[in-house]
Amino acid sequence: MDMRGKTVLITGSTDGVGRYVAGRLAAEGADVLIHGRSAERAKALIDEIVRAGHAAPTFYQADLSSMAGTRELAAAVIRDHKRLDIFVSNAGIGSQSDGPQRQESCDGYELRFAVNYLSGFLLARLLLPLLKAAAPSRIVNVASLGQHPVDFDDVMITKGYSGSRAYAQSKLSQIMFTIDLAEELKGTGITVNALHPATYMNTTMVRAGGITPISTVEQGGAAILHLVEGDDVAGKSGVFFNGMNEARANPQAYDADARRRLRVLSLELTGLSS
Repeated sequence: MDMRGKTVLITGSTDGVGRYVAGRLAAEGADVLIHGRSAERAKALIDEIVRAGHAAPTFYQADLSSMAGTRELAAAVIRDHKRLDIFVSNAGIGSQSDGPQRQESCDGYELRFAVNYLSGFLLARLLLPLLKAAAPSRIVNVASLGQHPVDFDDVMITKGYSGSRAYAQSKLSQIMFTIDLAEELKGTGITVNALHPATYMNTTMVRAGGITPISTVEQGGAAILHLVEGDDVAGKSGVFFNGMNEARANPQAYDADARRRLRVLSLELTGLSS
């Protein structure tokens, strides 16, 4: 896909693999919308892109642990743009971010579920009119090979909590949503895919977890860019990729009843069911 003139929103793009992808797409002539919590990190990225001779990205500051903050981000993008060609849902927190203990968002939701899954679910839903206006368009959900089935009796993991389980549950939820939304959007020209970009990339999230990086952000970034602009995936939707290759997710992702239960719950938790 020729990215010149294409509008791309990448959440969590002032650091890590999102930052790399934003820089690459800006260099290819895309109108890049970057998102993060830190204005300082955003300015550093914008300055770097401009110094390289490319158009300055637009920065949207938002806290995606908050459903209100997520709605504000969507409203700002809708206010400023008539179309959105690509939405890369990349923002996330790791299993050890701010410590391994169980944490809750300001809405009272388990924090990793809120940031890694619910915010992307809500954003995708709210931005669908812009994505439909730009069709053929793409949604790319940055998930993980680390996946844990959703316990619908204790989605917020109030019992037997671990950061790794919470992270893995949030990532499987992303994949379940990917498959669910892809089915819903058949025939609209919008594709929805998810991927595990690379294992333990050299990012702040990985280092904060005390993990020695295995992969580079360039490796993970290449896999994300493949789903963003690759011609060979233009007709694929509802697929999970491990790096560049199609893969199978946890079996729960292919359970239609589990996906329905997650959808109903997510619409309720994000205030969309009303």
